Amino acid sequence: MDSTALPGLPAPPPLGASALPPGTYDGSLVLVTGGGTGLGRAIAAEFARLGADLLIVSRRERHLAPAREELAKLGTRVTSAVCDIRDPKRVSEVFDGCALPDVLVNNAAANFPVPTEDMSPNAWQAVVDITLTGTFLMTREFGRRHLAAGTPGSVIDVGASYAWTGGPGFAHSAAAKAGVESLVRTLAVEWGPYGIQVNGLVPGLMPHADMTDDIRGNLARAAGGAGDAGSGRSGRSPDDEVGAGRGAHDRRQPALRVGAPRELGWAATFLASPYARFITGHTLVVDGANWQRRELVSPPVTPVRDQLERGPFTG
Repeated sequence: MDSTALPGLPAPPPLGASALPPGTYDGSLVLVTGGGTGLGRAIAAEFARLGADLLIVSRRERHLAPAREELAKLGTRVTSAVCDIRDPKRVSEVFDGCALPDVLVNNAAANFPVPTEDMSPNAWQAVVDITLTGTFLMTREFGRRHLAAGTPGSVIDVGASYAWTGGPGFAHSAAAKAGVESLVRTLAVEWGPYGIQVNGLVPGLMPHADMTDDIRGNLARAAGGAGDAGSGRSGRSPDDEVGAGRGAHDRRQPALRVGAPRELGWAATFLASPYARFITGHTLVVDGANWQRRELVSPPVTPVRDQLERGPFTG
């Protein structure tokens, strides 16, 4: 049967809806790394809609200024800080400059596709340092301050499903995300006695206007040059109903649709909420079952170099 005749999973409620009571996060401060763009900003927005004050962090002020303006329209107080999360001194300064956050969302990461044989040591180091070491440094600072204050807190680490499966073409990021997943499980046990939750959150394909050119290129190649449906380049806003129409990437998901960034935000607000206090050390996957899909017959193998349209390796 043609997948266009199948219903797939229903579209999500409209932007601005929430399953949690209004004011769930009144009086709370939520710190989101990489909160100026993409999925980080979408996560921050859902906390804001539930009453949280926000501190968004990015390496670049040009990402923070428009995000502050947009998020402030939700009626919340928004502050920001330029921070390279690889720098422990700067991480400490960010925490010194604000009230102790109640929730930390480690969303910042680095990634780009490259065959491992072409990867430079600097490329490996940059991705691992931002994705894994940066997450550790932010989490360590958050945990130490809550431990010293004797207060509860919640950490959410944004991961990736190839932490479990491996990620051909993304060896640096897959290794780093596997480390992040291990941190979730380890720190949940270490810090649970002190009232600190640590959970993971794995997004599926959730196109948005801030996707990098590398990711756009990969999506276009996967769609056979049909473009990246639902990403903004097709004319659809990231806030459009994702169930409207069936793009090339909708049909590549078991749900027969891609995800909406707000769906990741809703999952984050639940995990850090009073209604999830007994959930810790868990990673919630929000991807329409895509990472679990398998073919009945294995498809032909296409080497990573060919997928990335690179020529033969010459050393």
